[in-house]
Amino acid sequence: MTTITIEATSGDAASKSLQVTVPVERVRIAEDRAVQQVSRNVRLPGFRKGHAPPAIVRKRYHDAIRQTVLDEVIRESWDQARESEALKPVADPSVRNLKFDESGSIEFELHVEVRPEVTVATVGGFTVVRDVPEVTDAQVEEQIGRLREQKATWLPVEGQKPSPGQMVQVDVTALDDDASPEPQPHSIVLGEGQALPALEERIMELQPGEEAETEVRLPDDHPDESRRGKIRKLKVALHEVKRQELPPLDDAFAREVGDFDDLAGLRVGVRTDLEQDAVREADARVRDQLIQKLVEANSIEAPPSLVHRVIHGYLHAYGVPEEKEPEFAAQFQPVAEAQVRRDLVLSAVAEAQSLYATEADVD
Repeated sequence: MTTITIEATSGDAASKSLQVTVPVERVRIAEDRAVQQVSRNVRLPGFRKGHAPPAIVRKRYHDAIRQTVLDEVIRESWDQARESEALKPVADPSVRNLKFDESGSIEFELHVEVRPEVTVATVGGFTVVRDVPEVTDAQVEEQIGRLREQKATWLPVEGQKPSPGQMVQVDVTALDDDASPEPQPHSIVLGEGQALPALEERIMELQPGEEAETEVRLPDDHPDESRRGKIRKLKVALHEVKRQELPPLDDAFAREVGDFDDLAGLRVGVRTDLEQDAVREADARVRDQLIQKLVEANSIEAPPSLVHRVIHGYLHAYGVPEEKEPEFAAQFQPVAEAQVRRDLVLSAVAEAQSLYATEADVD
């Protein structure tokens, strides 16, 4: 018997596992073919090219022949499996649990991700609200204020302690036994949340050229869990204080920040940009509402294999330590399931409605 047998063993809507058995007769055929192929392309001492005895070729090129046999039977098995199981793969299969007894058959498992068959029953009839808020004068002035801050200069302040809104140049040294004693330079705008409040308060008690020690409590959401809530002893040295000097709000400023003739034109341009942003944000909210209603109207299960793939992507993207992976995976499970359901529904709708991105859309 030379027929390769394939049996579906497990899987879900998005993955399949197949047990493959290649009988010894089929293995021998592949081996003979591999030996002939190698013989045609090698030259052994004492033999003309292509005329070396098969037994010698088998012994001399054992590993290459073995790999050629495996490649052939795996490729043939995969072609047969796609047809017999009506698979729609989204990637090449992986081979697991390979057993190649050279005196017998070959057995292995094929694991493949497939495109789930998803049918959406409801694709319309949804009601959503598109709310585009009006841009206020205060928002316009706030945005212009940001533009002024971008064009601001920082001027030295002499003979006084720093205050909120001013920039300080400091060196901070950790005094704990387990910390590096090297001072670390920092540029901090006070009152902007760039440093711990206790440290900022201590800095504002100093004159340039002075230094002091202080204790700070690390926040409960510190990236390093081992340091959360811990008390740290620091030394801070204040070197320089600067204040922000905003440019005058006049026609010259308007011409500097853009293609405007005067301040009135700048205000019109800023308002137009804010209104366009408001429209884009409103449209995005509408899309989100429609997608949410579409997913809610079509009950689709999230295949575990796809959920696992999404979670694995998050683990890699966030660089989660191996010991934290189970906890992270459990926390992200609902997020991953929702993402998978959303993607499956949108893909099914796009296919049903023949919606495809053109090259112009991509560009």
